[in-house]
Amino acid sequence: MGLFTVAEARAELARLRPVIDEVIALRADAAELALSVRPGGVPTELGGLAEFKAAQARLDELITEIQQSGVEIKGFAPLLLDFPADLDDVPVLLCWLEGDEELGWYHRQDLGFAGRRRLP
Repeated sequence: MGLFTVAEARAELARLRPVIDEVIALRADAAELALSVRPGGVPTELGGLAEFKAAQARLDELITEIQQSGVEIKGFAPLLLDFPADLDDVPVLLCWLEGDEELGWYHRQDLGFAGRRRLP
């Protein structure tokens, strides 16, 4: 996959928003279902083992869709997405964290999340 410009990354994030929203909702359902299907687990109105397996399968599909767009998934809970890019000829990752309203952060590839800065 190639590099994103800031505009392309923002457009891709907007395109992926329904997928991202479904991942977040399904992640919570899968966590509740996983607890309910364990020995001694508390039943849930979400269902049982079949619903848990279906949620896992759907999550796999959604994660694959995100990855096939060239976006890197760096965290699952909370969801953390990186868009490979160059800023002023420096390799960076445009960084979106679950809860962010927009794609407004980046960090150098060699620094990771600790080096996260606001986009200029």
